[in-house]
This record gives sequence, C-alpha cells and structure tokens, in this order.
Amino acid sequence: MGLLDILLGRTKPVVADLDRLFALPSASVTLEAAAGFTPTGQGAVCFATVEGTAFEQTHREVQALLDADTGRDGPPVELRQDDYGYSWLVSHRAPDQLHALVTDLHAVNSQMEVNGFGPQLLCSLAGFRDRAGRRLALVYLYKRGTFYPFAPLPGEARRRDNALELQVRAALADELRIEQDLGRWFPVWGAPGL
Repeated sequence: MGLLDILLGRTKPVVADLDRLFALPSASVTLEAAAGFTPTGQGAVCFATVEGTAFEQTHREVQALLDADTGRDGPPVELRQDDYGYSWLVSHRAPDQLHALVTDLHAVNSQMEVNGFGPQLLCSLAGFRDRAGRRLALVYLYKRGTFYPFAPLPGEARRRDNALELQVRAALADELRIEQDLGRWFPVWGAPGL
C-alpha cells in the first residue's frame, strides 16, 4: 500500500485465510453447549457465476474431486442457482461429519482460488438446527476472512432472529473471528445448505 492509497483512504483487502474454516468443528461444540444447535451435515460455497470454458472446467474439477469421496453419505455434491443469480456448490454429509464437510468447503474455495477465480468467491456456510427446528448458518465471508451467524425465522416472511444471532456471536467470540461490522451480516435467504 502506497502513500497515495493512504491519502485517498484506500485500504488493502483482507486476505482470505481459508484455514479459519477448520475452526468450525470446535466452534460447533461450543454452539451446542451454549445454544443447543447441532450440525445438519449440509454446507455450501457461494460464488458469482462466470461464463467461459476455464470456469466450467474449474467447476467440473471441483465437483469431480468432491464426488470422488467414497465415504460420502447422502446425495453427491450439487450445483444450484439462487434467486439472485449466484451459484452455490452444496455438499451433503452426515450430521456427525462436520470435519469432512469443512474439508469439502475448504477444497472448493482452494480450487477456485488456485484457478484464478478467488474474486468470484463470496461466502461459505455450514448449517445447524436445534431441537425446536430453528435454523442457523455460520457464514464465512471470503473477502473479509470473518464469520457471522445468520438465523432466519420460520415462515414465508423474510425475517431474522437477531437476538439469536447476537447470542451466537457472544458464544463464539473466542472460537471464530467474528465480523464486527453488523452491516456486513448479509442475509442469505434461500441459501442451499441452510
């Protein structure tokens, strides 16, 4: 970062530290003890879709890599589009295989990054539920290198359980690097894997 960047108020973007994803299994133990949420076994990586053969080849490589895992329970890895035009690569694991799910998420992010598609990566999430059926996602913001909780309320209305999100933030403050700017806790309505 040069003097001109400092004078103009520009900052260097935070470098994603994908290894932070590996903190999720230990954070899930704390999350269960503090709020009663357990992993669902589903997670996803969100990225902006890019046209072109290089991107298609990268997508095929990632999907082949994850589908080659013979220890996978349930359906294979699948690609979905959301209502906003973003792509989600969704991984399904048994609920007790959070570490394997995190490895899948890390592999997708790493492969996209290695092939030059890091700027298209938006976020990764792992899904959780409690005994009452409430849903929660721990979302990793790729470009910020931070996590935040997202807790949609049940029903058709797009509303969040802000109290639960703040409770989870407090419970996981020592486990995960939590995004401090609440304005960046973007809702991921209809996200696959949640």
